[in-house]
Amino acid sequence: MSIEVHQERAAGVFSAVVDGERCVLEYRLAGATMTITHTGVPAAVGGRGIAGELMRAALAAARAEGWKIIPACSYARQYFDRHADQADLLA
Repeated sequence: MSIEVHQERAAGVFSAVVDGERCVLEYRLAGATMTITHTGVPAAVGGRGIAGELMRAALAAARAEGWKIIPACSYARQYFDRHADQADLLA
């Protein structure tokens, strides 16, 4: 599935609208460290890999900016557990 993810940097959010439902990955930025605090996908559009797309967008932004990541939400922690090849981004 390919969705369009937008970064709202001032709000600390990556978001996508799928079938009218807003899906989000929220983060805080402190210096060069991004703390992912919440990933939310409404049940109506769940199970389609949307949270993974949000994570991939966040990781790509972190790489581009030279940021390290603290996965504070459970989904982000599980994502890093399943994608050991991304561990270099961990703070």
